[in-house]
Amino acid sequence: MPSRLEQVCVEKGLKMTDQRRVISRVLSEATDHPDVEQVYHRAQRLDPRISIATVYRTMKLFEEANVIERLDFGDGRARYEENREEHHHHLIDLHTGQVIEFINDEIERMKQRIADELGYELVGHRLELYGVKRKRRDEA
Repeated sequence: MPSRLEQVCVEKGLKMTDQRRVISRVLSEATDHPDVEQVYHRAQRLDPRISIATVYRTMKLFEEANVIERLDFGDGRARYEENREEHHHHLIDLHTGQVIEFINDEIERMKQRIADELGYELVGHRLELYGVKRKRRDEA
């Protein structure tokens, strides 16, 4: 059964080789925001013939086709996620590197209101929050 990402690639007219299918499956199954090295290691478990060069080329192809999105969380490595219709934001834990996705209707309304007040039509945006977990009172 094709992965979600593979289906999107086919709909966009991309040629899907066996190795591209494996990489699309790795990205579709990711619950985190993997970098190229992580995608490579996961893909290698499924198909040991996949090279790091193939992963880099495929990630570039997928990014240019707008089926994945490149993310930069300030840790020196590009990370990726499927380009989904559902808009969301990220909270990055600076201690653990964990990336938490969230949706907040109030933030969406506020961004639109700011654009309106400044006389702009909002055509895109990205919000990333960086933080550290608060200590609980009983840990202080």
